[in-house]
Amino acid sequence: MRKIASSPFKIILPILFLVTFMSYGQDTIPAPIIVDSVVVDSIAIDTIVIRRTVDKIFTPRKDVNLNIPNINFKKTKTLKKKYRRFKAPSFWESKNSFGFDVSEVAFVNWNAGGDNAISGLSYLTFARKYKFGNFSWENDLELKYGLNAQEGQKLRKTEDVIRLSSNLAFKKDTVSNWAYSVQLNFNTQFSNGYTYPDRETPISRFMAPGYLLFGAGTSFITKDEKFNLYLSPLTQKSTFVLDQDLANSGAFGVEEAILDADGNIITPGKNHLLELGILITNNTNYTIAENVGLTSRLSLYTDYIKSFGNVDVDWELSLKMKVNKFISASLGTQVIYDDDILFDVIKNDDGTTIDAGTPRIQFKQLLGVGVLYGF
Repeated sequence: MRKIASSPFKIILPILFLVTFMSYGQDTIPAPIIVDSVVVDSIAIDTIVIRRTVDKIFTPRKDVNLNIPNINFKKTKTLKKKYRRFKAPSFWESKNSFGFDVSEVAFVNWNAGGDNAISGLSYLTFARKYKFGNFSWENDLELKYGLNAQEGQKLRKTEDVIRLSSNLAFKKDTVSNWAYSVQLNFNTQFSNGYTYPDRETPISRFMAPGYLLFGAGTSFITKDEKFNLYLSPLTQKSTFVLDQDLANSGAFGVEEAILDADGNIITPGKNHLLELGILITNNTNYTIAENVGLTSRLSLYTDYIKSFGNVDVDWELSLKMKVNKFISASLGTQVIYDDDILFDVIKNDDGTTIDAGTPRIQFKQLLGVGVLYGF
């Protein structure tokens, strides 16, 4: 009996264990099957695994302000200078200036005596410079005119200048200060000049005289271009006297008219005098102090044929003091000596010359305070 009762448990227990194992085995991952490479193509694969790559979420820093900014134009300022559009660089440099100097003296019940007077001097300058590599071309035009009004007298001229200069220079290299140069200078005046109080007989007029100097030589120019020395062994000087009355009298060195015994003109005077000689010029700009500058312009000329060794001198010295952007003061002197300009010429009533006169040193001094404007 004991053997019969125990036999069913031996059959039921293995069946229960097998059922339990099969039910839980469906949820487990089977072990990988290693397949031989020879029979891979004959096996059907019925499982596909798809994996997605998740992008990393960027987290901004806590100190970053993501709020919309508040734009306010109340604290903005306009440009102090006018906006200038871009321009292609130019090899030309330009400088223009206009000035007016005035000096005045007035008396009211002045025991020492004196006459009220006022003087004015206006000047206009234009400068153009072209520089490219070792080649440079400088051009300067200077215009001056001054008048003096004195109580009890008519207007008198105190200054009258038209001056044009042009200098063409070429350097072999950028190291040397020496250059080959060609220079042209032209001088004349605007209106008639008189020996006051005589206002009937002019002693000078426009293009009477007029001076033209043209020559070639060499120049020594410093790097800062404040010192310019020009040496020309061959310069042509032309003196023009286009007023026939002055030309007939032989003014400024031209050949005078030939007269007969009664003083009638047989051959009119020449209007042109041509000379050939040596020219030396020097232009110097020196800064004495802030807003104080000294300018020197010197010209020396001697003729080979007519009077070699007799030097014509034209030296102008100017001290300029700038008070501010528009107000300036100037002190200037000029010394001229030309043996073709004669003084104290004495003639007879028929026009013949008794005393040819002598050349003298001419000196001029100017002092003024006024307005200077550059444009």
